Amino acid sequence: MELLILLLEREGELVSRNEIAERLWGKDVFVDVEHGINTAIRKVRLALKDDSEQPRFVETVVGKGYRFAAPVACSGNGERESAAPAKAEVQPRAVASIAPASAAAVVLAPQRSVSVRLWLFAAAAVLVVISVAAAFFFSHRANPKPGAPSDIKSLAVLPLKNLSGDSSQEYLADGMTEALIGRLSAIHDLRVISRTSVMRFKDTQLSIPQIAKTLQVDALVEGSVIRQGSRIRITAQLIRGASDEHFWSETYDRDLPDVLALQSDVAQAIARRVEATVTGRELERIVTAHSVSPDVYESYLRGRFILGGESNTRAGIDESIRYFQNAIQQDPTFAPAYVGLSAAHSQLGMVRMNGIPDSERRKVIEAAHKALQLDPDLSEAHDLLAETAQKEWRWAEAEAEYRKALELNPSDADAHAGLAFWLVCQGRVAEAMNWAERGRQLDPLGFSGSRFLWTLFQARRYDDAIRESRSMLAIRPDDVGVLWGLGFVLVVNGQPERAIPILEKAAALSNRSSGVIDVLSAAYARAGRRDDALRIVAELKHRHETGYVPPASFVIAYVGLGDKEQAFAWLEEAYKEKSNILQHVKVHPFLDPLRGDPRFADLVRRVGLN
Repeated sequence: MELLILLLEREGELVSRNEIAERLWGKDVFVDVEHGINTAIRKVRLALKDDSEQPRFVETVVGKGYRFAAPVACSGNGERESAAPAKAEVQPRAVASIAPASAAAVVLAPQRSVSVRLWLFAAAAVLVVISVAAAFFFSHRANPKPGAPSDIKSLAVLPLKNLSGDSSQEYLADGMTEALIGRLSAIHDLRVISRTSVMRFKDTQLSIPQIAKTLQVDALVEGSVIRQGSRIRITAQLIRGASDEHFWSETYDRDLPDVLALQSDVAQAIARRVEATVTGRELERIVTAHSVSPDVYESYLRGRFILGGESNTRAGIDESIRYFQNAIQQDPTFAPAYVGLSAAHSQLGMVRMNGIPDSERRKVIEAAHKALQLDPDLSEAHDLLAETAQKEWRWAEAEAEYRKALELNPSDADAHAGLAFWLVCQGRVAEAMNWAERGRQLDPLGFSGSRFLWTLFQARRYDDAIRESRSMLAIRPDDVGVLWGLGFVLVVNGQPERAIPILEKAAALSNRSSGVIDVLSAAYARAGRRDDALRIVAELKHRHETGYVPPASFVIAYVGLGDKEQAFAWLEEAYKEKSNILQHVKVHPFLDPLRGDPRFADLVRRVGLN
């Protein structure tokens, strides 16, 4: 009401957001001003039955403030006063009498004594609330309008802003964003965009409608995180994607040990507001009463922050492992820390591209199993077990784990990518692409890193794979996985000369990862640069003598050189190790030169992919 009075007093004039904040709360009051103003403007428009798109009363001046556009007249002999300096206790200076909406006019009553004015103020507020609520209830029951909360079937949680004034607390805001996405993703009735895509909009200058259009969602969650000592505050609001209308906001304040319950409260409130259908089992997954030590949760979030960063280096992954181990040491019952540890060990395979030693794979399995013993509903742990089972050719187990992950988290883009990957390895290409497209809707700007690209490659859709990788590189030009994948596609597609500079860049960025330079060797060989290819083979042999090099790297290099005998010799080594490359042995395009040999057919049979 005080906001409405301010706008009436300044009829036709621009009232800045700073002026509104000063009038409503004063200069020294600590509140989330931005969200407060948005909520107040929304309530004024609701009371006046005004439309933000075609306003008759309150106009928005983008980036500046608001203007009251309807005529304003004073009844009696009262004169409208100019705005007084803001104080913490602001008294209402006039009672707004709202004429019928069709009249689009407002009348200001002259000032009376404070007691009379307060009585009229309260009476008018009550009448407005009752009439608006009744009209809203009956009109929406009879004819729900498009864009009502019940029409919201998809949303994205934008990166929560760190308002702590300390950039070192960025991991906390990112961690809370990821946690909120994870909880909302358990709802089958709601499509929730993955973290990979939403993090592209951190500190973006794009408008809400632009972001919503890019992500193809009905609504967005926007908010902030403030940590003050042992307290944490989250402010969240729901915004319609098409109209930029704020239709819910709330602030939650808890002690750090209750941070998991705080996340649960926010997720439940959002689910209620968008009127998503939540089953009892889904609600159990959203709700938690588990408390966690601030030190444990901080170690966990720091590990996640490093692991989810753009740079997947061995040093970074090792650092994340230390954080997860520290969290586990302090609280052996905190299941998410085991998931993080499992994911970090799995990520080491991405650094090498072609796989990890068996000892490292065992660590992935052990940590994931421990996490599920503590909390059977952690979909990411099922993802990790599925991926490992697939690498070890336990095909039925892998499929069951992927489908369990999707049952627990239907918006899990990684599980969609994994199941698509599993299907393409079986040669079920059409089904694989169907699941891949579903996953892409959940992660439109990244789709689980390079997995979509790799699925296209295995499906032999080379032009699509090249186009997809170019799109990814436009956003992340130094993504080693995408550069590697693009180089591989170009080599197989008969364009080794174009692949060479791309793979050379990937080799430099990855510190000459064996999984990158083996493809570079193949590119050199097929481009007629045999001496350069042999130099890389010599480098791989030297590294093999002093450390670990996946057998698959030698397979790729020797197939590129056309040396089938050496290629088969190293395929046997890959078989003994259960190397990653043998997941794809049935369909891998690069292995086509070997397919006519009976030894290859026998290998496919032994891997369980007849």
